[in-house]
Amino acid sequence: MGKIKTKYVCQECGYISLKWMGKCPECSSWQSLVEEFIKSGGIGRELGEIVSQKPVKLKSIEIERENRFSTSNRELDRVLGGGIVRGSLVLVGGDPGIGKSTLLIQVANNVGQLGLSVLYVSGEESLKQIKMRADRLNIDNERLYIVSENNLEYISKYIEEIKPNLLIIDSIQTVYNSNIASAPGSVSQVREGTAALMKLSKTMGIATFIVGHVTKTGAIAGPKVLEHMVDTVLYFEGEKHNIYRVLRAVKNRFGSTNEIGIFEMTNNGLQEVLNPSHLFLAHRPKQTAGSVVVASIEGTRPVLIEIQALISSTNFGTPRRMATGLDYNRVVMLMAVLEKKIGLQLQAQDGYVNVVGGIQLSEPAVDLAIVAAITSSFRNRVIDHQTIIFGEVGLTGEVRSVNYGEKRITEAVKMGFKTCIIPKGNLSGLPEFKDIDIIGVENVYEALDMILGGK
Repeated sequence: MGKIKTKYVCQECGYISLKWMGKCPECSSWQSLVEEFIKSGGIGRELGEIVSQKPVKLKSIEIERENRFSTSNRELDRVLGGGIVRGSLVLVGGDPGIGKSTLLIQVANNVGQLGLSVLYVSGEESLKQIKMRADRLNIDNERLYIVSENNLEYISKYIEEIKPNLLIIDSIQTVYNSNIASAPGSVSQVREGTAALMKLSKTMGIATFIVGHVTKTGAIAGPKVLEHMVDTVLYFEGEKHNIYRVLRAVKNRFGSTNEIGIFEMTNNGLQEVLNPSHLFLAHRPKQTAGSVVVASIEGTRPVLIEIQALISSTNFGTPRRMATGLDYNRVVMLMAVLEKKIGLQLQAQDGYVNVVGGIQLSEPAVDLAIVAAITSSFRNRVIDHQTIIFGEVGLTGEVRSVNYGEKRITEAVKMGFKTCIIPKGNLSGLPEFKDIDIIGVENVYEALDMILGGK
């Protein structure tokens, strides 16, 4: 079979070039040229090869519950929606050294202990390197097969010979098809390699995990279509100097999106954290201004997290604003609301807001906690350490209701909190809670009066 030639097509205007260019000469857009194949034969021939079944009526299709098996890791099972679905294709992305390979070889060992066969294909490490890592993690399993290979044709042969229940590819950027002229890691190689693995996974019923590299911006490297092809996309987040890792599902055809799993990096590999609220509040300071606990929802799980704020006089003409773990623009907007509606003089104050534990919070339900932490630091007034807060804040200073109010309060009761400040709209329909005082507020002025005792 001859080499497959490639071309570069602008995704904005359709300009075609035989070589890659950073800027399209036709529409002047940057980074828009994507590598595609130059295929011989007409579209009719292509469609004729693809069509293999006739349309059927929706009513005549019979479905069964997804056939799953557990990873023996409750945090990973939670993120996947209850376990691994046979025939599914899962993409795992994350920064280099974050622990993707460690997590997957632990999963391979757990699945092997269930009596299922696993094939671990590494394109980045030799067999001895994998063996050294397995020894550090005390992994020794008769059902776990390891191979160091990049060629997709050989990988396909190994899959057909072993017929594993679980296939792990580490990583898709190192796999290449010898019939494609471009180098491994290119758009066409990544796309076609994933397509071939998807076909094997679906036809043979093999659950497949694919490791994907990420770019400097944190997105998975390769064409965006890669994330559309797979069934599930998982992001492994965290900082190298922090022992905690967060596994987040951003796409899942078999479960909830934005579900998270918390892991701790130890000498024995990644250990699941079953009570993240206790983890994030373990070293929380008491009787300290600028500290408050918020009840956040990550996927379907309520998590209690500490938010800290520091407001100090600036030494420059323009005050500095910094947000870690939160949307910067959201924090700046809430500071503007405090200036306009409450009268806080923040124009000459530097503002720093941080989410403790290295987790990212994106839901608007944390707005009221951010406002409370900033005001507490500015006035140097301590928020009661047994008080928990949640609610969305609008531009006019109103506090809006949020979803899953009952779940958030239940988690607060479990962790021993005595007072809960919530939007007044969330009071309706709540069951009776005996061990916690629930206070509903309509606006920021009223909320700060309850929390800090005065505007």
